[in-house]
Amino acid sequence: MKKIKYPKLESWSELLKRPTQTVADVESTVDEIFSEIKSKGDVAIKKYTQLFDGIFMDDISVSKDEIAIAEKEISEALKDAINIAKANIEKFHSAQKTERITVETTKGVLCWQEKRPIQKVGLYIPGGSAPLFSTILMLTLPANLAGCSEIVLCTPPDKNGKINPAILYTANLCGVTKIFKIGGIQAIGAMTFGTETVPAVYKIFGPGNQFVTVAKQIATKYGVAIDMPAGPSELLVFADDTANPSFVASDLLSQAEHGADSQVILVTISEKLLNLVRKKIENQLQQLSRKTIAEQVIENSKLILVKSNADAINLINEYGPEHFIVISKEEDFFIENIRNAGSIFIGNYTPESAGDYASGTNHTLPTNGYAKQYSGVNLDSFMKSMTFQKISEEGIQNIGNAIEAMAEAEGLQAHKNAVTLRLKSLE
Repeated sequence: MKKIKYPKLESWSELLKRPTQTVADVESTVDEIFSEIKSKGDVAIKKYTQLFDGIFMDDISVSKDEIAIAEKEISEALKDAINIAKANIEKFHSAQKTERITVETTKGVLCWQEKRPIQKVGLYIPGGSAPLFSTILMLTLPANLAGCSEIVLCTPPDKNGKINPAILYTANLCGVTKIFKIGGIQAIGAMTFGTETVPAVYKIFGPGNQFVTVAKQIATKYGVAIDMPAGPSELLVFADDTANPSFVASDLLSQAEHGADSQVILVTISEKLLNLVRKKIENQLQQLSRKTIAEQVIENSKLILVKSNADAINLINEYGPEHFIVISKEEDFFIENIRNAGSIFIGNYTPESAGDYASGTNHTLPTNGYAKQYSGVNLDSFMKSMTFQKISEEGIQNIGNAIEAMAEAEGLQAHKNAVTLRLKSLE
């Protein structure tokens, strides 16, 4: 990891760059694949599945038999773990439900807001060497709590055309409506346009690599909403001398093993801690099964020494990390002043892994600085707020003249007439 001591404010922008491609770098590839999916449907899906995943499949749907087999392949210990996580995630997201808000803004003018579920949602679940079945819990459980009627899941097949059994088991447990063996850009395209087999959805959720991230962003051009531009994973840790260096190193490596384009950063006011963490990383790295990937990430990651907690929080807010761990005797300062982060983890015994799996919070979070304007996935992500109003005779008389005056000032005569006619009918 690169060690940077007391970086000047004017260097922060360059210092905090992510090791990712821009939309422009990937957009032409996505456009080409989207165009073919839109015109050729399943034929295009199968073509790109063969090209990118190395397998041709005549049937891209997951059958009930495959789900039944997967359930037998999952150990009871893993099933128990999934159920613990499921209970905590349901508990936390159930608490996010809100009641109807009703206000009489003027005598006779009743306004209210209600939330209704998005009917059709699509979930993208990364597969490959790290099949993220935990993401199914994070997306399907709030979707069901919200009342979404159709939940479509796409995940890439392996070289034998199979899906990891943990993905199939969890999807079935959590009530996914349909499961398809499709990955990458073609999965996002299938859920955007719909094909002979895959239904189109109204909103797409889920993390992925840079190609998936850009595909989701381009999907918005075609009337499909997305959760957020969630790309390669990232973690920033602030730690002072109250932190356990081994814990800090383990947290940094836990994100480093996600993928070669991930990024991890340590910010500290203690050079002693910085040096200890660097040594612990070197030692722990040797024991990882995904050592090669983690090494690449560590190469692109940074150890940043700053002069004060104030400098630290300003730098952290400028970065806007997906995950932010704070281990400090001044933790309240950081909790009160953090403005831009997807999810915050506090203290020596709160690893980022807890949020990834079983504490109850959602792990689908904004990356690449989007924490400055996006929230992580929550119950409201699967709902729409709708406003209602009902105006009585007295109500239209109370606000009618104001509406007429404003409509006339904007030059919208028909708007004014819609009120004038009603007022005259009451004379």
